[in-house]
Amino acid sequence: MNSRKIIRLEAIDPIEIYGAANRNLESLCSYYPELKVVARGEEIILEGKETDIADFEIKLFRLIERRQHKRNITPYDVEDLFDGETSPDRYRLCGNSVIVHGNDGKPIKARNRTQEEMVKAYFENDLIFAVGPAGTGKTYIAIALAVRALKNREIKRIILTRPAVEAGERLGFLPGDLKDKLDPYLQPLYDALGDMIPAKRLQEFMAEGTIQIAPLAYMRGRTLDRACVILDEAQNTNMGQLKMFLTRMGCDAKFIVTGDASQIDLPNKKDSGLLKGIELTKNIKGIKTIVFKNEDIVRHPLVAKIVKAFEKGEQA
Repeated sequence: MNSRKIIRLEAIDPIEIYGAANRNLESLCSYYPELKVVARGEEIILEGKETDIADFEIKLFRLIERRQHKRNITPYDVEDLFDGETSPDRYRLCGNSVIVHGNDGKPIKARNRTQEEMVKAYFENDLIFAVGPAGTGKTYIAIALAVRALKNREIKRIILTRPAVEAGERLGFLPGDLKDKLDPYLQPLYDALGDMIPAKRLQEFMAEGTIQIAPLAYMRGRTLDRACVILDEAQNTNMGQLKMFLTRMGCDAKFIVTGDASQIDLPNKKDSGLLKGIELTKNIKGIKTIVFKNEDIVRHPLVAKIVKAFEKGEQA
């Protein structure tokens, strides 16, 4: 015997949940083919099995809760409700797990097994080293995890840093003030953030200090509590700098260190502290190292071939 229930949406504009042309609602309804759903303004009328009605109501209110942490809801969010959301307590190791949604609603997911391992490691450890060749998505996944944690209010701020090591042009020869000189080194971080946070909101976050992007030298003396802190291009740090960075970790903080040992820009490549630091901390509980390989490259197919060609050239 079928049941009937009316759900009233209160304190929220129905279109924020239904979506443009009711796309979100239609996506939700597609999971309940035997349930009759009629939306009339703030009311949603349900007719069907009690179990379907109860589950539909649960999913609907989860969608409403998600709206409180997102600029807008898309059918991808509906998909998440059924694929299994990522959380600090449970990460489903599968290609359908969405880390965060980009500005256009496109889901940002792990694209290969190693990226999945990195995401899983994030939820199980407080410090992650992610090392490997260019184009494997190390930094992008790290920033996606940080943005997700900020949107879910698991942290209070995101701090992104890189060593300002010269790779062709000297800082003194670049035009502008200190910020202008440093911005080219930090641009990849701006680019990734720009994919995941609307430009206006990103400016607000940066103005209020919720998101901070700074050269590594600016980390000295700080204690970073309840933050996700990412050190990019860590192969260009020496042992002293790496130790200084790692010891900034405060309570409820997550640290992610990314780098590529084949792209050291230090005058003496042996000064790089990345691999030495990994070796020294490998047996410490709460620290995990994820190693990316050439087959994990997710940029243009030619990038993997270029990396391999250069490796052969260096070994010749």
